[in-house]
Amino acid sequence: MVKATPRNANEFIEQQLDKRASALMRASHADVLGIIGALLIGVDDIVRDVVEDTRQASTTHDRLLVVLTTRGGYIEVVQRIVDTLRHHYGIVEFAVPNSAFSAGTVLVMSGDAIYMNYYSRLGPIDPQMETARGTQVSALGYLARYERLLEKARDGTLTTAEAQLIIDGFDQGELYLFEQARELSITLLKEWLAKYKFKNWHVTQTRKMPVTDEMRTKRAEEIATELSNPERWHAHGYGISMEVLRRDLNLLIDDFDAIPELGTRINDYHRLLDDYMVKRANQGVLHTVGHYVPFM
Repeated sequence: MVKATPRNANEFIEQQLDKRASALMRASHADVLGIIGALLIGVDDIVRDVVEDTRQASTTHDRLLVVLTTRGGYIEVVQRIVDTLRHHYGIVEFAVPNSAFSAGTVLVMSGDAIYMNYYSRLGPIDPQMETARGTQVSALGYLARYERLLEKARDGTLTTAEAQLIIDGFDQGELYLFEQARELSITLLKEWLAKYKFKNWHVTQTRKMPVTDEMRTKRAEEIATELSNPERWHAHGYGISMEVLRRDLNLLIDDFDAIPELGTRINDYHRLLDDYMVKRANQGVLHTVGHYVPFM
C-alpha cells in the first residue's frame, strides 16, 4: 500500500519512525515498542491502549522488543506494564540503547532477553516516591538517610540538629510506604528474573549440574539484593554497564552491536525517536508503527 505524501514535517518524521520501526521488526522478528520517558502514573494506560490496538491490527508476532530509555518511575506502574505486555505476548525482550534506571531497571529485568552495548546503562533498584509535600524522592536514599540517623542515635553520636530532623523531617507513614515500595521492587525483580530471564537456564556453567527452581529463585534474590544495595551504588542515577552486569552479577546480557543488523536498526530507530521527542518538546513518548503518543 502506497502511503500518502506527508503534509508537514511532523508527518514526514513520523513516517520515517514507522519505517525504522518496521526495519527493526524485520531484524528482530518481533513487534517493536519504543518508550522514552519517566514511568509515571498514566503511562501504563498508554501502554495498554497502544498494545491492544497493535494486537488487534496484527497477530503476526508472539514476540515483542521494547526499546527503552527512562530515568525511572513508580514500581506500581511498572507492574501493570509488565502484566499488560505478558498478557499479549509470549516473549518480551528489552533493548537499552542509552539508559534505564531505577524502576526502569526492574522493568528490563522482566524480559526474556536483555540487549545492551558498551554505552548502555542500567541502575540500582530505587523506585521514585511522592512525598506529602508533592516532591519526588528516591525511596532508597530517603530510607538510607533515616536508617543512618537511627544508627547514630543508637551509638550516642546524634547531634541536636539531627535529632530534630528525625522528628520533623521524616513522616512515619511515608517511611512505611517507601519500605513497601522497596520490598515490592525486590519481590517483583526476583519473581520476573526466575520466571522469564532464567527460564532457559537448565545446567550450571561449570559443574554442569541440573538447575532447579530453587536455584533460579536464589540466584534472582542475590541479584535483587545487590541491585537494591545503596551502599554499593551510592546514587539513584549510578550507571551500571553491561560489563559490570556480566562480570559482577553474572547476568546474561546480549550485546546488540555484536548481532548483525540488529544494533544498527536499534540505534537508528532510537536516535530518531529521541530527537523527534525533543523537537516536539514532549516529556516522554510511546511509539509503535502507526502510533506516536506523547506523555502528558
